[in-house]
Amino acid sequence: MNILYAFPEPLPLPKARGIQTAWMVDALCGAGARVTLAHCPSPDGHPLTPLGRDLPAHLRLLPISRHWSFPLQRWHSVGRFVARLLQHLDRERPDLVFVRHLKLAQRLLQARPDLPLVYEAHEVFAATASESKRAALAAQEAAVLAGAAGVVFISGAVEAALQAAYPDARPRARTVLHSGVDLPPPGPEKDWAQCARHMVYAGSFYGWKGVDDLVTAAARLPGHRLTLLGGEAGEIERLKPRVDPRGAEVLLLPRLAPERVMAHLQEACIAVLPNRAEGVSQFTSPLKLFEYMGAGCALVTADLPSIREVLAPDQAAWFTPGDPESLAAALAGLAADPNAARRQGENLRQLAAHYTWDARARGLLDFMEQIRGGR
Repeated sequence: MNILYAFPEPLPLPKARGIQTAWMVDALCGAGARVTLAHCPSPDGHPLTPLGRDLPAHLRLLPISRHWSFPLQRWHSVGRFVARLLQHLDRERPDLVFVRHLKLAQRLLQARPDLPLVYEAHEVFAATASESKRAALAAQEAAVLAGAAGVVFISGAVEAALQAAYPDARPRARTVLHSGVDLPPPGPEKDWAQCARHMVYAGSFYGWKGVDDLVTAAARLPGHRLTLLGGEAGEIERLKPRVDPRGAEVLLLPRLAPERVMAHLQEACIAVLPNRAEGVSQFTSPLKLFEYMGAGCALVTADLPSIREVLAPDQAAWFTPGDPESLAAALAGLAADPNAARRQGENLRQLAAHYTWDARARGLLDFMEQIRGGR
């Protein structure tokens, strides 16, 4: 199958969407698909740099600048990317076009209504937009849901929310595929007896991620140690004064290379997903959830529908989103029972084998074959 994977941003991109794209392109090629990756060029290396490996054999790179010509080269737009991508589509006809950017999907379908486009939905954009932008985004979402050849929902929660918001915009084909993980080889034996001293959070420090709640909860956990990975310099400086020295020992570390993050996770015993029930958090299928599982960590997680889709009630210690007291109680309770934490971590490691990028790529290719057969 020939797939055009269109990503209208510079790659590599050290954010979740850039990392997910790199892994999915690699896994699709590994599953036998011939992928053309249309992306904006970057001076930071080839698009799959975060994977730390060579480009796969079945991958063709199609760098497309979204910038205007001199003297307006500092300006860029999705429209420029779309225009150049359409020129490519006039020359070559892939079996399917895969897009996860709403505006790009809408522009492509507007220009080519018969384009065999698969859209990957990660959130309800109109639900979190400002009032001035809400109507336009709602029109875009409805048009893409109705016009795409197929829609991949990152979670059942986002599928339900989009269908409730746009009941008349029924996708012709749909599936739910959660995020994935590159399952690492087994790491060193974890120090489960001291699991209270080996607790970790890895990810961005955005407000909806709940890192502030985690720092507040740490004040209620004397004798524990918590490592937070992934903050920007300004965010770390902002949080430092909020760490209560009478509570848990809190280590605030910057963003690290993926292999170093995984090394921290494989040493950690308990991993935390402190997301609040706001913004995209209610829809998300967090990469870190599956990386925590792959590293064999026990989990303390916010009680959100998209997480409940993946984990059974006994596979995590749950807390009320946005409630630092509930979060602290969940951390303390799990850390107080090292044997239960160890069993949970071992079970989650086994569960992670069902959520690899390779498994996700196979599921996506099966879905695409159904669409192609139906057409």
